[in-house]
Amino acid sequence: MNLEDFDYHLPPELIAQSGAEPRDTSRLMVIDRHTGQIAHRIFRDLPQYLRAGDVLVLNQSKVIPARTFATNPHGTVIEVLLVREIPSSEGLWEALLKPAKRAKVGSRLTFPDGLFATVEAIEADGTRLLRFSGNVWEHLENIGKMPLPPYIQASVDPARYQTVYAKTPGSVAAPTAGLHFTPELLDRVRGLGVDIQYVTLHVGPGTFKPVHDDPDRHVMHLEPYEVSPQTAEAVNRARAEGRRVIAVGTTVVRTLETAYSAELGGVRAGSGETQLFIRPGFRFNVIDALITNFHLPKSTLLMLVSAFMGHELMKQAYQTAVAERYRFYSLGDAMLIL
Repeated sequence: MNLEDFDYHLPPELIAQSGAEPRDTSRLMVIDRHTGQIAHRIFRDLPQYLRAGDVLVLNQSKVIPARTFATNPHGTVIEVLLVREIPSSEGLWEALLKPAKRAKVGSRLTFPDGLFATVEAIEADGTRLLRFSGNVWEHLENIGKMPLPPYIQASVDPARYQTVYAKTPGSVAAPTAGLHFTPELLDRVRGLGVDIQYVTLHVGPGTFKPVHDDPDRHVMHLEPYEVSPQTAEAVNRARAEGRRVIAVGTTVVRTLETAYSAELGGVRAGSGETQLFIRPGFRFNVIDALITNFHLPKSTLLMLVSAFMGHELMKQAYQTAVAERYRFYSLGDAMLIL
């Protein structure tokens, strides 16, 4: 792959600084990847493209107020973005610090509420491992701030940066394809006979990280995921009966495709961590359609979309989106790829 094949020009004014209100009034580009046809609709028109028996899979991860501040022994204020709690290691978190050079191994960080953390290690990409002395979740709940993508400069209501069905805390970025749903729209979808199921993938900051060199050498951040027995059974039954599995967001795609077992011939229930990087050439085993937003140039998310719909059609869709003045990125408009 050539990295430049995943670049495109985006006028800055098309980067959404606020979400549509109501949520389901955002625009929806509908793309038939088999015929190449493109239609322009509103997100609340989605039920027109669904049918009884479809399985619609949503990511129920909830964004946590993961942005906080501490001081080092010299009194320097350091911004701390807590990325994920390390499994089976009490009090150990992966974090991004700014300025990172002020937090060397062994440094003791003091937070405003009296919480302490020690820098235990520095990973190859500069990420710090922090060992905390107290209840991190309580600290975040009390004084943590909602982390927003760097391209959103406006003030955003934290509730607007959560899906209406968010349940399991753990993400530092929203699974944005789901931001377009309202409770009423979900009820309409259920009323069609569509089976709505949930997975969990906690989104890390790597979702915004552009690919800087050879895509084949790019390493994804680890992200925790879980597929319930109920969801696995529903997806596997649908596939066996020839019914569609529709993923709401790239996080759902990566979760289901990670959980796919060739030996089982279907999705395996369970939890784990994924580094799955889906790019052109990937063979999709689970999903039949995808709802997603418009993604950053040179990003792994754009490469996933290209792998699913075909590179030339992806380029055509993005050129059309710019020409038609769609709103881009996390709080922007959506596309449905059939």
